[in-house]
Amino acid sequence: MSDWEDEYDKDGVAIPGSGPKPAPAEWKQPCDDRQGRTVDPRHNNGFGSWIGGRADDGWGGFAFSRGGRADEDWGGFGLSRGGRPDNSGGGFALRRHGDGGDGRPLPRSSDGGGGGRRRWSASGDRLDSGLRVTVTVENASVGKLIGRGGANIRELEEITGARIKVFRGAYEAEVVIWGPPEAQQRAEEMIEKLVADGNSPFTAGMSCGGLEGGASGSVWSPSALEAAKKPPPPRVPIDWNELRENRQKYEEMKWKDLPPMKKNFYVELESVYLLTAEEVNEWRQENNDVFVDDLKEVGKRRTVPKPCRTFMEAFQFYPEIMDNIHRVGFVKPTPIQSQAWPVLLSGEDLIAIAQTGTGKTLAYLLPGFIHMDGQPIPRSERGGPGMLVLTPTRELALQIEAECSKYSFKGYKSICIYGGGDRRGQITVVKGGVDIVIATPGRLNDLQMNDLINLRSITYLVLDEADRMLDMGFEPQIMKIILDIRPDRQTVMTSATWPPGVRRLSTSYLKSPMMVNVGTLDLAAVNTVQQTVLIVNEEEKKAYLFDFIRSMQPEEKVLIFVGRKIKADDLSSDMCLGGLSVRSLHGNHEQCDREDALRDFKESRVRILVATDLASRGLDVHDITHVYNYDFPRNIEEYVHRVGRTGRAGRSGASITLVTREDWRMAAELIPILERSGQEVPVELLLMAERYEKHKRDKETLQSRGGGGGGGGRGGRGRGGRDGEQSWMF
Repeated sequence: MSDWEDEYDKDGVAIPGSGPKPAPAEWKQPCDDRQGRTVDPRHNNGFGSWIGGRADDGWGGFAFSRGGRADEDWGGFGLSRGGRPDNSGGGFALRRHGDGGDGRPLPRSSDGGGGGRRRWSASGDRLDSGLRVTVTVENASVGKLIGRGGANIRELEEITGARIKVFRGAYEAEVVIWGPPEAQQRAEEMIEKLVADGNSPFTAGMSCGGLEGGASGSVWSPSALEAAKKPPPPRVPIDWNELRENRQKYEEMKWKDLPPMKKNFYVELESVYLLTAEEVNEWRQENNDVFVDDLKEVGKRRTVPKPCRTFMEAFQFYPEIMDNIHRVGFVKPTPIQSQAWPVLLSGEDLIAIAQTGTGKTLAYLLPGFIHMDGQPIPRSERGGPGMLVLTPTRELALQIEAECSKYSFKGYKSICIYGGGDRRGQITVVKGGVDIVIATPGRLNDLQMNDLINLRSITYLVLDEADRMLDMGFEPQIMKIILDIRPDRQTVMTSATWPPGVRRLSTSYLKSPMMVNVGTLDLAAVNTVQQTVLIVNEEEKKAYLFDFIRSMQPEEKVLIFVGRKIKADDLSSDMCLGGLSVRSLHGNHEQCDREDALRDFKESRVRILVATDLASRGLDVHDITHVYNYDFPRNIEEYVHRVGRTGRAGRSGASITLVTREDWRMAAELIPILERSGQEVPVELLLMAERYEKHKRDKETLQSRGGGGGGGGRGGRGRGGRDGEQSWMF
């Protein structure tokens, strides 16, 4: 057994040179060292000083070493590795891995037995229970902030009276500030000024190692020190009523100095102009029932743009675009492109609804290029990007950027901004000047709120896969982003479905838009996919999947959808153990791993990809032959998107969907999807839908009689169902 470890200061930090020291003789009594020896837990006021020592039921009991415990004590301490302050009042866990008795790591600061590491001011006052603020800085600036040996932090604490701690992360660091509100505010302002680029009020001599010359001396200039000592100005409360009443006035003030903008670039060729109404209707019916609607509430448009049936009819006056199209080898535009291009080139806002794989990306990109090139303000004077494409996932953002690069126009430079990527590198590229930004809402909102990107220059906005962005909860970020984009912009919204949330978003952010819809507004999967539905038991699903994989031909490629990330890892591991080449894709993977998995699948180095719904949108892999729905999706819209990953670009495909008793509430929504696509509907699926409808009616009747809707089973749940659904048999 070892003696107790180093002495600690009030922050739980070992005092250099203080140990190890012999434990006091009165403490060296036999104790429960978890090797079968037991002692009176109340011995010596509950001290357990050795490895595995325990201090049970002691008042003020200590457990000073590895695995030490201080159970049910008053003010007990667990000062070393694995130390636990269980059920204690004011207990401490001052070394690594300390927890509160239930296996969970303790927070860095809190009151009582979950105490974590407590923090004290110079006067000994406890600060962890007070208010605190957190400032996020890039790791590149941490050295400047900390200084040699922490000199800058100590000096800042003395100046402001706050307590400061820096926690480093993978890409960024969190600077946590404790103390009175005015002290926190002063410290926060000084930190933000210190790490700001090009706006530093501090001296050139930095006291942190690694900077030029390792200069000593304070980083805080005399003026900054003097300003910090002054009390901050009082914060004036915001009068929200006044802001609401004068909203229009503030809007006009915000956008009064906008540069001019041009939207209409469309020149209708004679071949399009001469089309009769009957010929236009016939073309739309032959091309999957293209439907065009004018959503302008007042003063409807007299004419609706006629479709451009060839690339030349849309881009005759833009030879660079025509060269790109010929180079790629496209023969004719898709229906959504034919009808969307004249609308967008005319400068109208557009809602484009079409199934996945129908060319919506190119439908908005090419008019966007022309829009940016035709603006009266030169590129060098705009001060920021001209086009913004918001998209829900990193994979889709990267795919759109690849399309931008493929159809290069006028040397326009694009950047993909997404969470998980190199934030510092993205900021550097943005500051260097870009024309097109393809971004996920979260990361773009981060750059926006930190004034690292100018959105006022954007004149062409695209909300791609709007329904998916709403499903993922991005609406608050989208709202904040759009607040900084000029209101007279041209806006495009694309989606494969038309749920109520997308309709609400369209009325908020598009002005008098036109809608182009390919096919029915009702949900329908692509008709080039043969859809098979199998009714199985939960425990049979893996056997069905492996039977399918064993029957695959060497040239076939399958995308397997699961409902949970852990299931994706489990299935891919089982397949690897079975000698199969497989990759998995879900949100818990690092971005580089996600890109590698997708690249391997696209390039056919692996022909099996197990993924969550992360891959249900924007995954443009043309040679996927099968989609396998191992778990049924959480809503019917995701089913349509999943199935749309195959049967793309004129190819045929197949989908297999496993349906279990827990999925019975989705049966009634799945049946019309199959019927619209001309698929066979299993009798078991029809019976499943009937049973669920009967169950709902019985439940409503029971509730109307005041009997509640328990549905049987423990906690009001049936054994085989969800949300109060009773179990049933096939």
